[in-house]
Amino acid sequence: MIKNLSIEELFAKSKALTPEDLILDVRTPQEFAEGHIPGSRNIMHSEVGLHAAELKKFKNVFVYCHAGGRVQMACHELFQHGLMNLSGVMHGGMPDWEAQGYPVEK
Repeated sequence: MIKNLSIEELFAKSKALTPEDLILDVRTPQEFAEGHIPGSRNIMHSEVGLHAAELKKFKNVFVYCHAGGRVQMACHELFQHGLMNLSGVMHGGMPDWEAQGYPVEK
């Protein structure tokens, strides 16, 4: 089971990312362009399976989306491709991140 991370926990992780860590935004490219967590990478939830081999190279993958639904679909798809490095999903979504005043990159 993947750990649910609070927005505060993901913010702390975003400040201490190593090359072995990835924050994965599974929203659309348009949503990503409108604002995302600094340092995150965008792969739409419907395309994560195509990038599974690349994502396996990370030690920790933290996932978020707009409200949580696409996170579940993306994680299911990645589990189907054998990813065991999904370390957490953000509870809440990007609107909650912004509402709490955390940094947003555009």
